[in-house]
Amino acid sequence: MASMSDFWIEHKTRLRSYIAKRVRERDAVDDILQDVFLKAHASLHTVKSHGSLTAWLYRIAANAIADHYRGRKPSEEISDELAAPEPEPDYIAELSSCLQPLIADLPETYRLPLVLSEIEGLTQKEVATRLGLSLSGAKSRVQRGREKLRQRLFECCDIETGRSGIIGYEIRDKKRGCGCG
Repeated sequence: MASMSDFWIEHKTRLRSYIAKRVRERDAVDDILQDVFLKAHASLHTVKSHGSLTAWLYRIAANAIADHYRGRKPSEEISDELAAPEPEPDYIAELSSCLQPLIADLPETYRLPLVLSEIEGLTQKEVATRLGLSLSGAKSRVQRGREKLRQRLFECCDIETGRSGIIGYEIRDKKRGCGCG
């Protein structure tokens, strides 16, 4: 492994630039840079993987910047780059509240098999036994119930999907009685 001075020379300029983008006061930038060097020097022996040294160094810098802002007067604003990002909305959880009224509005022929299968977690064979249906009849009713529920949901909401699933939605018309929002 290279010496600490070689390591520091290699990263000093980029690290200073990183800090300067987040802290406006020039003197504070130099103080934070020196603090990062001291912390890195004192803790270098704790790093297990040499490949992660750069990431580790920038993590120390980010923590030192946060410490700098914590030490300031409460009336001063923290940089937007340091603020915690807004949590991503949980669209699935939000839309799930819409499903109960929509399920309740399904004809019983489809509602009961759908609830037993999808909400209570019964197998379709167990649904068939409980409702006195053939297996194919139970499968058909569950499938039709899903489709009717899907249609009702899309009547109420404009749902946007992507690779990761639901990425957004908008209620079309609250007056339609869909129970969303």
